[in-house]
Amino acid sequence: MSRIASLPLFHQIAGQSVLVLGEGPAAEPKRRLVERAGGVIVDDLARAVDEGVRLAFIAYDDARACEVAAINARCAGMLVNVVDRPELCDFTTPSILDRDPLLIAIGTGGASAGLAKHVRLRLERVLPESLGLLAKALEAVRPALRQRFPDGPDRRRAVDAALREGGALDPFDPGSFQKVESWIADAAQAAAGAVVEIILTSADPEELTLRQARLLGEADVLLLDGDVPAAILARARADAERCVLPAKERGEPGPSEGLAGVEAGSEPRNDGSTPPLSPGLTLILHWRPGACPRA
Repeated sequence: MSRIASLPLFHQIAGQSVLVLGEGPAAEPKRRLVERAGGVIVDDLARAVDEGVRLAFIAYDDARACEVAAINARCAGMLVNVVDRPELCDFTTPSILDRDPLLIAIGTGGASAGLAKHVRLRLERVLPESLGLLAKALEAVRPALRQRFPDGPDRRRAVDAALREGGALDPFDPGSFQKVESWIADAAQAAAGAVVEIILTSADPEELTLRQARLLGEADVLLLDGDVPAAILARARADAERCVLPAKERGEPGPSEGLAGVEAGSEPRNDGSTPPLSPGLTLILHWRPGACPRA
């Protein structure tokens, strides 16, 4: 499995106390960030310990003072961020692109805050300001969406179809938020299960075609024919079922190769038995390094 340097989380701190130690240009951005998220700033370590504060930002000018404060806060059970000292941090703060309530957090694990900032600035120019309105509109129709698609996977597939590039609610279309109500009224029922085969010839995910990348992000089940590289699998949905295609089902890929007798709804197996066919999208990944690519 592909590894990531840190676990990205969105932590809700509205109304909660957060310790911020230090003054000046290093500490002030942390105070603004905490206040922007609705947190209550505490600037005394002893008080923070007494109150059971869980998060701490430390931004003293003196390196030794930062180290001592970090040790004390961590011993009190706090998660600690020390400005410009990633080796002392339990967490780092990303560069944030705000399309409330949609947030995009860009981080480098402390390697380069400047790089994260400039990636954000590029994205600021291409992502519509209306993304937040689209998120709110989708939230508003959630009850209607659940009523129209009671089954969770069907609901996800309907939303996927609407939000993909060129879809009814394409996020890059500034007017998509105005189409949500009409979309939910006309949304078609989910299609029957589909099977798509892909031949992978490179371990570099940047060499995936746009279609392959989209299919990886939407597939309900991945059937792996060969040692598919972890970097490729990292582009798939995290909750997609993953099964090894049994040896008896392998061979030269074809339109329906290895699918005879597979029934929708069967349980995923990794023991050499026949793999399942999902009522949604099943993606068969054939690992053929050096072969002529086709999808």
